[in-house]
Amino acid sequence: MPELPDITVYVEKLNELVKGKPIEGIRVESFFLLRTAQPPLFSIYGKEVKSVQRMGKRIVFEFPEEYYLIFHLMIAGRLHWRIKGAAIPRSNGLAAFDFSNGALILTETGTQKRASLHLIWGKEKKEALDPGGLEVFDSSLEEFKARLTMENHTLKRALTDSSLFSGIGNTYSDEILHRAKLSPILLTKNIDDFGIKKLFESTKEVLAEWTARLRKEAENGFPEHVTAFREEMAVHGQFGKPCPVCGTTIQRIQYASNETDYCPLCQTDGKLLADRALSRLLKKDWPTTAEEWEEKKRSLSF
Repeated sequence: MPELPDITVYVEKLNELVKGKPIEGIRVESFFLLRTAQPPLFSIYGKEVKSVQRMGKRIVFEFPEEYYLIFHLMIAGRLHWRIKGAAIPRSNGLAAFDFSNGALILTETGTQKRASLHLIWGKEKKEALDPGGLEVFDSSLEEFKARLTMENHTLKRALTDSSLFSGIGNTYSDEILHRAKLSPILLTKNIDDFGIKKLFESTKEVLAEWTARLRKEAENGFPEHVTAFREEMAVHGQFGKPCPVCGTTIQRIQYASNETDYCPLCQTDGKLLADRALSRLLKKDWPTTAEEWEEKKRSLSF
């Protein structure tokens, strides 16, 4: 799912391309995409885009008279900038948004159509779609601490809860926790002030660094290669590879639709966290340390 760095770069590029330009038409191919019936889409035809904004993981096009066109890309939705009148791809195209200088195309891979589009009239209705997560770059350490400890969750769950923190998902939470050298399953009630300060600093560092990196990549074009898995990442998507800090093999906890990746030595004092699939397979033979896991892999020919 595109997160704060990806959405920020999308928003910056879209402001360069369409701010001040009228929208000439909207072509929708998927019945699953549009989640509102009123006002109708033609209500904004001919209206100029006042600005494009980020609202959590959503992209908001603001029009005059308090009209808002709101995209949620979910896991597999992506945006593409094409020439004016470009056709919507048959295989994965959802919609096209036409401007005088080009067309914004929305696609979504896979069979589960989760991306959504809302046309809202009125600022209050727009704000009702905002999950309310804290904007870390606009917050103080004390505000961060208050959000983090509001409920007793694991650090991984707290960071990815959109009602607690804005724009952080599965990908960057792994990178943040690795930078902070904190376990993803540490409960927020058990983290001390030093750990909170380190997590706060690491959150800002990781998000700022990746935003700058993605901004650089899209410097001469539109961000066409938004992905949750990048070779330059320290732990996310790096299962089985060496940690760039200590060389220990990166481990993971697998869930139904995603995973948590971490370094045992940097984050969990060398202990392995139970993985649902493998721990069920190995049962009592599940290793408790990274060293035992390497030995187990050799014996099982993994």
